[in-house]
Amino acid sequence: MKTVDVLTIGAGGGAYPAGFRLARSGMDVVMIDDKGVMSGNCLAEGCVPSKAIRESVNLYKTSKKFDFWGLDGQVSFEYKKIIAHKDNVQKFRYAQHAEELKEALPHLQLVKGHARFLDDHTLEVKSDKGDEVYRAKRAIIVASGSETSILPINGADLCITSHDIFSMNPKLQTLPKTMTVIGGGYIALETATFFNELGTKVKLFKRSDRILSDEVDYRFSQTLRQFLDPNIEIVTGARVMEVERVQDGYRMRYVKDDKTESVTSDIVMMAVGRRSVIPEGAEKIGIKTEHGRIIVNNAMQTNIPHIYAPGDVNGLSMLFHSAVRQSLVAANNIMAGNTPIDYMNFKTVPTTVFTFPEGAYVGILPDEAKSKGIELVETSSPFKIDARAQIFGEMDGEIREFFDAETMKIVGAWVIGLDAGLLIGELARLVEGGFTVKEVAEFADQHPTTAEGIVKAARKLI
Repeated sequence: MKTVDVLTIGAGGGAYPAGFRLARSGMDVVMIDDKGVMSGNCLAEGCVPSKAIRESVNLYKTSKKFDFWGLDGQVSFEYKKIIAHKDNVQKFRYAQHAEELKEALPHLQLVKGHARFLDDHTLEVKSDKGDEVYRAKRAIIVASGSETSILPINGADLCITSHDIFSMNPKLQTLPKTMTVIGGGYIALETATFFNELGTKVKLFKRSDRILSDEVDYRFSQTLRQFLDPNIEIVTGARVMEVERVQDGYRMRYVKDDKTESVTSDIVMMAVGRRSVIPEGAEKIGIKTEHGRIIVNNAMQTNIPHIYAPGDVNGLSMLFHSAVRQSLVAANNIMAGNTPIDYMNFKTVPTTVFTFPEGAYVGILPDEAKSKGIELVETSSPFKIDARAQIFGEMDGEIREFFDAETMKIVGAWVIGLDAGLLIGELARLVEGGFTVKEVAEFADQHPTTAEGIVKAARKLI
């Protein structure tokens, strides 16, 4: 048996930020991960590779818009080169992480293997080198992440998933002419817009009557939808029944308005969300779960105070940057002897949907405010009056801010349009800091940037 101060199950965003912080404090930390590399699904098949493709597509989109003609008289691309670029970004970052880990030795180590709980301080690790037992004196961090959800339908195995598009050397190497997407969350929408821009005819099917998760503010989702390319056919209220292979591709059968219909395409992508991965033995030793996720408090503790569960495994905010902050909260509380001194504020975590155009939001939005009896005062600045948006010829969308009517402090915001993923970070800091409308309006945001709209919107209220 090997004894260390802290063990982590996983080496992604919920684990390694804590690992580095604890190692710098002098603790010995071992991270156990079945991939054997530092970084989780974000780099393996999620946010980094998908955005590498997205930005390549964005360059192509911009080139078409400004008539940057190629030698043959038209803008062209090679999908395999886009994939090669994505792969190179992933390789570069894996090498970067390996160097960072090397610098943290010997206090921080990574072990490749599958971990399972023996008791609340002990893990058994199965690997190619055999089985080993590790004991944690101070704490265990469960950061086992999430995996792709699969609908229990006939023919599910015929569908591709985000893994087949965004992983290293992915299964999908050629651009399909037609594509059916099952799902309407951010992964489904982002992928649909990428392929649509490259010329694929995309049809997207969602079970509920709206895009995005039902937890997302309805007005936000509807506003984003109106700016999406109408060439993407979005069918809501559709219940998928089965997928089958046919001579000219794959046929998906679905029910809408009590009528069975079908659609045939070159590929079918299943993108119905992600589900938490709970380590083997966790429930057996008494870790409480609910709806397939580990229950935690805002200190990232499970019901067993020295066992923490930051990141996707708790299902509260399945985003890499959120996992990083949760990981650091766990580390700070471990260093305090498992006495909470740091807490996670999920309300100030920004979320971005990297579609064309982007959509991002943070804080309390109208649906939640109504359910909690909070009266809001809202204001907005449209991109059609923004200098940078005019320069780029991307004038769709808006910055919209929400203030508590009683205190006039900003409590939420959304951005739909150019630079949304960047702007929402500034807005999240304003929400986290509880800035008043006067304080927001008085800041001199740089010209000509889209951030000016944050101030312009606030100035309308004073």
